[in-house]
Amino acid sequence: MSRSLTREEEAPAGAMSHRQVLEALSGLLLGMFVSILAGTVVSSSLPRIISELGGDQSAFTWVVTSTLLATTVSTPIWGKLADLLNRKLLIQLALGLFVLGSALAGFSQNPEMLITFRVVQGLGAGGLTALSQIIMADIISPRDRGRYMGLFGGIMAVGTIGGPLIGGLLTDSIGWRWNFFVGVPVAILAIILLQLTLRLPKRPKGKVRIDYLGAVLIAGGVSLLLIWVSMAGSQFEWWSWTTAWMVGGSVVMLVAAVITELLVKEPIIPLTLFKNRTFTLAVIASISVGVAMFGTSVFLSQYMQLARGATPTESGLLTLPMIGGLLISSMVVGNLISRFGRWKPYMVVGSIMLTVGLYLMSTIEYDTNYVIVSVYMFILGAGVGMVMQNLVLIVQNTVDPSQLGVASSSVAFFRSLGGTVGVSVMGSVLGTKVVSMLADRQHDLQVAIGKLGAAGADVAKSLQSGTLPEVNKLPEGVRVIIESVYGQAVADIFLIAVPLAIVTIVAILFLPNLKLGTQTAIEKMRERTGHSGAEEAEESLVEVAEAMIAAPVTGSLGAVHPGQDERQDASAVSSKERP
Repeated sequence: MSRSLTREEEAPAGAMSHRQVLEALSGLLLGMFVSILAGTVVSSSLPRIISELGGDQSAFTWVVTSTLLATTVSTPIWGKLADLLNRKLLIQLALGLFVLGSALAGFSQNPEMLITFRVVQGLGAGGLTALSQIIMADIISPRDRGRYMGLFGGIMAVGTIGGPLIGGLLTDSIGWRWNFFVGVPVAILAIILLQLTLRLPKRPKGKVRIDYLGAVLIAGGVSLLLIWVSMAGSQFEWWSWTTAWMVGGSVVMLVAAVITELLVKEPIIPLTLFKNRTFTLAVIASISVGVAMFGTSVFLSQYMQLARGATPTESGLLTLPMIGGLLISSMVVGNLISRFGRWKPYMVVGSIMLTVGLYLMSTIEYDTNYVIVSVYMFILGAGVGMVMQNLVLIVQNTVDPSQLGVASSSVAFFRSLGGTVGVSVMGSVLGTKVVSMLADRQHDLQVAIGKLGAAGADVAKSLQSGTLPEVNKLPEGVRVIIESVYGQAVADIFLIAVPLAIVTIVAILFLPNLKLGTQTAIEKMRERTGHSGAEEAEESLVEVAEAMIAAPVTGSLGAVHPGQDERQDASAVSSKERP
C-alpha cells in the first residue's frame, strides 16, 4: 500500500483505484457480514428458542420487534453523528455494541432477558445500517457504486443463507445459545480490519452540536407508537384508554420533535430534506420494502416450521430460493446500472415483482407444493434485491454531501420503521388468527387428541399453555391440524403488505430520472472548498521541505530522529486543513 494510504488523513484527492476501494471495503464488508449473521443465525431457531424459554406468540414477535425497534430509532441518530464525528470510530463502536448485545443474549434465561439484550443488539445494528451506506458514498461515486453493491449483495446473501443453516445446525447439535456466541470472533476480526484498512479524510474541526432533545423526542415518540402497535389487540383492546394515552403521548412527542427539528441548528432529521422530491418518494417506497424484507424473513421461518413441520436446519434450507432471488437480482442489476448509468427501469420492474411476490405468497397453504412456493419466494426476493439498495443510491446521488449521513440514514430509518410496524402488525394479526382458527377447529382437535389415549393429556396441556409448539414432534393427527392453521394464518398476513407494495410502484414511477454522478462525496467536498490539485501539489512540496529541514545532518536523509514521522504527519494534517 502506498504512503498516501498509510494515514487516515492522507487519503488521495483523486478517485481511488479498484484495489484501494476493495482494501477500504474489506473491514466494512466483514462488519456487515457479522451483523447480518448475528441477525439471521437465530431466525430458523427462534420457534424452538421461544418454546424452550417458555414464551408465546407475543414473545416471539417481541424478540424480533425489540431489535427492529432499537435499530429504527437509533439509525437517524447514528446518521447525524456521521455528519459530525469520525465515521470510522463510529462504525467500530456500532459493531462492538452489536456483538456485545449478541453475546449477552446467549445467556438469556427467559424471554424478557432475551428481548432486553436484543435491544442492545438493535442499537448497534442501527449504526451499521446507516454507516455502511454512508462510508460507501464517501469513497465510491454513484455511477460506480452498482458493481460494489454486488459485493454487498453477495455478503448479504452469504450471511442470510449461512445464518439460518449455521443456526439450525448449532441448535440441533450443541444448543441454541451458540447462535449468539458464534459471531463474536468474526466481529473482533472485523474491528481490527476496519482499523487497518478503512482510510477516510479527517473531518474539519469545529464545535459539534448534537440535538439531544430531538433524539429523545424522536426515539420516544416512535418507540411508544410501535409498542402500541405490537400490544394492541392482544394485551388490551384497540379502542381503549390505554390506546388513547399511548397514541396521544406518541403524537405529542412527535409534534414536539418536528418543532424542535425546525428550530435547532443541527437537527437529527432536517425537515428541509423533504423538499427534495427524490428523497420524499424514496422514503415512501422504503416503507413497504421494509415490510417485505423484515416481515417475510421473520414469518417464513414460522411457516416452514409450524406449517410444514421442518426442523430449524431444514427451515434455513427451505428459504434459499428467496435469498437466491435477492442475491442474483442485486448483483446483476447493480452491474447493469454501473455499465449503462440507468436505474429507473430496473427499479420499476423490481417494485412490480415485489408486489406480485407478496400476493403470490398470500395464496400458499400448509400443503402447497414446495416447488411452487420456491418460485413465489424467488420472485419476492428478486423484487426486494432490485429496489432496496438502489433507493439509498439515488438519494445519495441527489443530496448535498454535507447531509449525506442524515439523508442515507433517514431512508434506512423509514425502511426499518416500515419493517418494525409491519412485523408488529403481522405478528398481532397472526396471533389473533391462530387463536380464532384453533377455536373453530376445537372439535377436530379434541377428536385427534382423544385417539392418543393417555398421551393425549400431555399434548392437550402443551397446546393450552399458549407456547409455540414444536410441530415436528406432535402426533400425526394433531400435527396436520396445527400445520393447516398456521399455513393459512401466515398466508393471510402476506396479503397485508400488498397495498403498501402498490404504493411503492407509484412512488418509484414518479421518481425523477436523474443521471448518476461520477464523483464521490469526498471529491465533491474537496471541489466545493476549492481544494484544487495545484494547491495540493504546492502543499506536498511544503511537506517535503519541512521534512528535509527536520531531518538530522548525518549524511543521509533516510535517518530520522524519533518522533519525526509524527511531526511530518502533524504537518500534513495542518496543511490539509487549510482552506
